[in-house]
Amino acid sequence: MVARFLTDEDSPVINVRAADAEMNAAIAHARDTLPTFWASYDAPKPTEYGHCLKVRFAGDGYVEQIWMADVEKLPDGKYSGRFGNDPDNLPGKNIFDQAEFEQADITDWMFMRNEKIVGGETIKLLLKSMPKETADAMRARMEPPPH
Repeated sequence: MVARFLTDEDSPVINVRAADAEMNAAIAHARDTLPTFWASYDAPKPTEYGHCLKVRFAGDGYVEQIWMADVEKLPDGKYSGRFGNDPDNLPGKNIFDQAEFEQADITDWMFMRNEKIVGGETIKLLLKSMPKETADAMRARMEPPPH
C-alpha cells in the first residue's frame, strides 16, 4: 500500500505491506476514534480547522491511501472529498479532483487545533520511516497526546 503523510505535495510516499500489523493497528485505532473527528467536523471550535480523512483506494494490484480535503457528508451515507495531493496509482485523478468514498474506506483522520495536528495515527507510525530531521519536524507539528 502507498501512504503519503499529509496534504503536502513534498511529503514522502511510503510503501507499507498491506499485512503490516502495526499499520493495521494504527488504522483500527484511527477508526475507533473517528467520533472525535466527526464531533469537531460538525461543531469545530474556533481553533479547529483543516479536517481531512485518509482514504483507501484500491485498483488492479495496488492499494493507495491518500488524504482527502474538503470532506463532505453526502445524503446517501457516502462521503466526498478532494485529493490532497496527486495520487500515484489512480489514472486520470489529480490533486484537488473530487472523489466519493465510503466509511469503510476511511483509514485515518486529522484536523488542526491551535496550529497542531490532532489525530494522524498512521502519520505517527510512519515517523519511524522518515529521516530523523523530517520526523522531528513532523512531531513538532503534532498535538501531544492527552495525559
